[in-house]
Amino acid sequence: MNVDFGVIDHIDRQNKPIWETYDSRLKLLRRCDQARFYAYHVTEHHFTPLGLAPSPLIFYAAASRVTEKIRFGPLVLITTLYNPLRLAAEICMLDHLSHGRLEVGTGRGISGVELGFFNVTEQEAPERYAESVKVLLAALTQDVVDYHGKYFDFTNVPIELRPLQKPHPPLWYATNAPESAARVGRENMNLACLVASQPARSTIDAFRDCWNRTHHGKGLKMPKAGVARNLYVGERDDQARERGMFGNKGFYESLVYLWRKYNVTHSTLEDVLRAGDSTLFTGTPQTVRARIEEDLEVSGADYFIARFAYGDLTHEESMRSLDLFISEVMPHFQK
Repeated sequence: MNVDFGVIDHIDRQNKPIWETYDSRLKLLRRCDQARFYAYHVTEHHFTPLGLAPSPLIFYAAASRVTEKIRFGPLVLITTLYNPLRLAAEICMLDHLSHGRLEVGTGRGISGVELGFFNVTEQEAPERYAESVKVLLAALTQDVVDYHGKYFDFTNVPIELRPLQKPHPPLWYATNAPESAARVGRENMNLACLVASQPARSTIDAFRDCWNRTHHGKGLKMPKAGVARNLYVGERDDQARERGMFGNKGFYESLVYLWRKYNVTHSTLEDVLRAGDSTLFTGTPQTVRARIEEDLEVSGADYFIARFAYGDLTHEESMRSLDLFISEVMPHFQK
């Protein structure tokens, strides 16, 4: 099978200075660029050690200067927290700075705590998100924005800055729900899933079914349907498992940080780790190849999004895992 590979990154806090984490990620990203990964996906989070990239576009601006081919696809920009006109202008800037390598993932935000810090409630987030995306797409494709909604009100705004890619950069949405995936297919967006193989299959099937009903025969290429996994590739299965679980624990500690701090969930770290274990792939290159092969077959995904740096894995560990993946795993899927 021939599969595209991407990289996903929360840039979660590590036990070292933040600038060292940024430098480490940029070095890993340069290696991914050389190996021809399709895209680098950065998440957006706020007021939590889960994410040191509260502004993914700023990080991508730095990344665009040290890479040549890899594309940049935030998963996702929380558009409910932006002025959509300003976000459109920044997207246009980055699309030109990267010479047309930007892809745009949008979302309403999955953390009620994070939204609340910006005085946005979970109840209003869906409608606010829908309005923000309408304004954003208008600002990327039209000469004038005139929009009057519940949350945004703009009158005859002249648009001077347009993206390099026409009519706009490719769009992404991350969801694990089949009903949301159907909307993604209908709107001709790329899809990313974060759940295990079997539930991902239901989501991806709903996405493709709706895309085919809406767009079949129009001459369009079906967007990507991807699954995201934490990886650790090592010389021995036991060693890789131990280090992968170590990194995973740190990553999920950051994930539940706000939940614990504000008592918004009854989930324990152990519960979350058990759920996350199904999306942690560790082992020798041979073991990881077999796991990915099975995952793609069961899920139906045609795009595999790997995370190599997470928790307190050292730069050297993440780089070694990445190098083994590039030299001994990727070629198996790109014959």
